[in-house]
Amino acid sequence: MKNSSKSNYLNGAEALVKLLDKYDVRHIFGLCGDTSLPFYDALHRLNHSIKHILTRDERSASYMADGYARVTGKVGICEGPSGGGATYIIPGVVEANESSISVISFTSDVPTTSYGHFPLTELDQKALFKPLTKWNCVLSKPKNFAKDIRRAFKESTTGKPGSCHLALPFDAQTAEISEKEIWIDKKHTRFPAEPKKPNLNKLKKIINEISKSKNPIIISGGAIKNAFAEKELQNLVEKLNIVFATSVTGKGTLSDDHPNSLGVVGSNGGSIFTREVLNNSDLVIFLGCRAGSVTTEKWQYPDKKKKIIHIDIDPSVIDANYKSHISLIAEIKSTLIEINKLIRSHDFKGDLIVKNVKKKKFKRFIELSEDNKSPIKPEKIVRELNNQLPKDTYVVVDPGTPCPYFAAYYNFKKSGRYFITNRAHGALGYALPASIGVQIGKPNNRVISVMGDGSFGFAVGELETAVRLKLPIIFIVISNSVYGWIKAGQKTRFNKRYFSVDFNRTDHCKVADAYGLKTFKVEKPEELKSQISEAINYKSGPCLIDIITQPLQDANAPVSEWIA
Repeated sequence: MKNSSKSNYLNGAEALVKLLDKYDVRHIFGLCGDTSLPFYDALHRLNHSIKHILTRDERSASYMADGYARVTGKVGICEGPSGGGATYIIPGVVEANESSISVISFTSDVPTTSYGHFPLTELDQKALFKPLTKWNCVLSKPKNFAKDIRRAFKESTTGKPGSCHLALPFDAQTAEISEKEIWIDKKHTRFPAEPKKPNLNKLKKIINEISKSKNPIIISGGAIKNAFAEKELQNLVEKLNIVFATSVTGKGTLSDDHPNSLGVVGSNGGSIFTREVLNNSDLVIFLGCRAGSVTTEKWQYPDKKKKIIHIDIDPSVIDANYKSHISLIAEIKSTLIEINKLIRSHDFKGDLIVKNVKKKKFKRFIELSEDNKSPIKPEKIVRELNNQLPKDTYVVVDPGTPCPYFAAYYNFKKSGRYFITNRAHGALGYALPASIGVQIGKPNNRVISVMGDGSFGFAVGELETAVRLKLPIIFIVISNSVYGWIKAGQKTRFNKRYFSVDFNRTDHCKVADAYGLKTFKVEKPEELKSQISEAINYKSGPCLIDIITQPLQDANAPVSEWIA
């Protein structure tokens, strides 16, 4: 591919690379296709600071970009080819959008001159991505090429962050773009950008309502972690000595060791004891939280009679499920800063309430974790990892078997986004590729990736990626030969009419060994401690622990409702 004939012009592919470099993009996750060749050629020829991470699947590329964005605060970039590639990349794009994570996906396309003539891989990409992204467009007009890329970064990082999609036709990659258009707004290199500051009058009303209450509780979603506002949140919690709880996504916003940290509430990771705290509260403050079906146990807890304060950047979540006594549309970090300036100290005795609840909540967990019968109980796995992993370990879990156990019982000793899962849509196959994105984003931290054997089958090809990149990730497979979440639902709601949920046991160690990983197989409870220890001490590349585990439908999972 030759450079543009004019010295003050670039071709579209070159312009894209230069713009991405200016936006501080240092990693792109994706895989090749014939419609992507000009872009790949530009990446090869030009001088830039971008590393392309070749993945084995477009879906994996989007999950890697998602995990990377979550831990870095930068925009995650994924790319793939036209046709099937565009359809395969969707799961991570839609997960990021619903989770308020800044991800931009580029999918190349056939030439615009071929539209409507049935070329191989033709697809109406704009129509496909329209309901799944915050914003999307086709880069079909050279005069708008750079402007549309700038808009994608702005849309993705401002307001409610989310995902954007850009279709990249072959002829757009070879079209002439003026070098004068190669500029950016640096505010949009990270998210959330251009925060919407709170209305001070409303803020004063909220503060007044909190001051009048007797048993308030804060429930946070993932917004505080997205905004890296953990310090501001902790200041408020300690100033009020208030009970603080989270959704699954919000877990770790406050260290689990913090005396005011109640932990996760809801049907996935909550308990009858955390529910009791909600029942006894007279004011519920949803802070960057959608108050969805899982967090509220299908909108039962808190009940609809509770006084509600709802603060969120997204106006669509306000009053969607609970009528707010006071609502505020604003970015979370700036809101917390202002509240801390204005609110007086108070003692709601949240630490005493939490201490009592945690004692009850963990009593049964400890008993189950000490059980040495086979197959190994999930509680035992969580406890052993909790005891051995460094406190700044990133724990990436799939939404199936691992999620409720880690949400309920894993003790994060540092606040921040150390717990990562895909709870917006809960698709299987997330943890393995997302952990690769996390490890690339945080190369100096330990990363573990926990999945069921069902999820393992979705993403196993990316083990090669981890080996090729020599990433020291510990992959843990909860092996129970069943789509356990569904079987548990069949048990509780369909009178044990089990249908099409069981599959043969796979020797995951043999599979991982074929890809070049160090492997550990654990079948007996007494082997668990030493095998985990050996895996943690192995740092020459990725390793995998295959643990024969109690089936979920027979376990004591902290789940009150299997059907969302």
